[in-house]
Amino acid sequence: MRLPWPAPALIAWAGAWALHALLLPRAGPLAALLAGCALGTLASLWGTRWWRRVLIALGFPLSLALTGAAALPAWAWLIPLALLLAVYPLNAWRDAPLFPTPAGALQGLETIAPLPPEARVLDAGCGLGDGLRALRQAYPLARLDGLERSWPLRWLCALRCPWARVRQGDIWLADWSSYQLVYLFQRPESMTRALVKAGEMAPGSWLVSLEFPLPGVAPQAQWPVREGGRMVWVYCLPLRV
Repeated sequence: MRLPWPAPALIAWAGAWALHALLLPRAGPLAALLAGCALGTLASLWGTRWWRRVLIALGFPLSLALTGAAALPAWAWLIPLALLLAVYPLNAWRDAPLFPTPAGALQGLETIAPLPPEARVLDAGCGLGDGLRALRQAYPLARLDGLERSWPLRWLCALRCPWARVRQGDIWLADWSSYQLVYLFQRPESMTRALVKAGEMAPGSWLVSLEFPLPGVAPQAQWPVREGGRMVWVYCLPLRV
């Protein structure tokens, strides 16, 4: 369920403050700060826009600093920034923000893009693993790979999807040639790069994009997702211009 703004921020800030108050007398100010900031950074994944994520992540440490209640060394205030950059590396901001693939979004994909057992499938930019879960529903016998730039997200995704091979890396530098299907949920600006990367894929393989189409290319199939009104775009290699 998606809560209206600013409910996610208020809940995240309240949770961070509660955790800080709980740990302060037991673990000291530095550990309490680290725990509160970590909770706020993870809760920032709840935000649907980049500026909301920043507000959620930085709300607790900024409010703590303004109160002057924590006697901490100056370097300790770099912790929130370090956590934010760990989850959202600077070079990842040009790619898609973390929007989960809706449950059931890829239902029926296996009939449009059939794959043999043990086919290799890549979720390029797997985030927390919702796309991998949708792909597993469609292709239960496939070998699923996830690639994610952020190491905390990669770690969390691996926990949620132990049946997949989840790696940290740049989807635009990875080799797509060994995959029979690549799934993307990116941004409109990223789809030109996806078009170039699709040139690495073998004839008969598939590229699937949620919401955004490849520019100037005719899809093999397309259909709307029931939740959110997004479109699924399916392309068979070689691409049809």
